[in-house]
Amino acid sequence: MSISGLRFGALGDRIVHVAVDMQELFARDSEWASPVTLAIAPLVARIAAHRPHRTIFTRFLPPRAAHEAAGQWQAYYRRWESVLASRNDPALYDLLAMLRPFVPPAKVIDKATHSAFETPAFQLALDALGTDTVVFSGVETDVCVLATAMTAIDRGLRTILVSDALASSSEAGHASAMAAIYPRFDQQIEVIDTTTLLEGWNR
Repeated sequence: MSISGLRFGALGDRIVHVAVDMQELFARDSEWASPVTLAIAPLVARIAAHRPHRTIFTRFLPPRAAHEAAGQWQAYYRRWESVLASRNDPALYDLLAMLRPFVPPAKVIDKATHSAFETPAFQLALDALGTDTVVFSGVETDVCVLATAMTAIDRGLRTILVSDALASSSEAGHASAMAAIYPRFDQQIEVIDTTTLLEGWNR
């Protein structure tokens, strides 16, 4: 079942580009780092440059210590102790260098969970921009992008995935999400590439 293309009409002027977790943490010098983050960064930058004032970058910020996390997150961070804030230079959690110049006017929203919607500031930022359509880029396709996209769907937002600007450190996870999970939402998700997005966004 294909969900490719802008099947629900032309893009309007209430779009927000959400670039998920394009941080040094996921690109280099950590257990979570993967070259795929750097590989998609130029496309994420290209989208951000198109409408920086309608771009939100999320950053995933681990706690300082595992016991500071809620519930099952404590077990998670006992497994991933190396990424705890107390063990790293704060610069590790920054956006990639090529993306920082877009802020401002682009916004940065920090989050402690997979879904950005668990951070109230994220919904407030969308509301302030009058958002009815969310375009997703970033990492990881099968984790934080997935979690945030699912909530976007539940909140009735038009949800668009930019296929060539998404990646995961798990090649199998990325492929499964794109081929099997997202197509389950064929009446709520559209998948396009960067060129299609930029050609159709307020043109």
